[in-house]
Amino acid sequence: MNTVFQKLNMSPKDVLRKNETEYKENNINAIIDDDDKLIEAIIKFPKILERPIIIIDQKAVIGRPPENIYDIM
Repeated sequence: MNTVFQKLNMSPKDVLRKNETEYKENNINAIIDDDDKLIEAIIKFPKILERPIIIIDQKAVIGRPPENIYDIM
């Protein structure tokens, strides 16, 4: 996961879906400043991760809006 965040040039807290039920019910906001715990939460509750994430070589983008894909081509 760390490699994905490096390629996105973002931290885990930058790619969270804060309106997801799992985010709210599991109080993910309480660990927002702890990247390691956030990664654990993302693995446990994958719905809280923005998606899709497109990876091409050493770059990655979140595919919303779809035009973002052009940024790494």
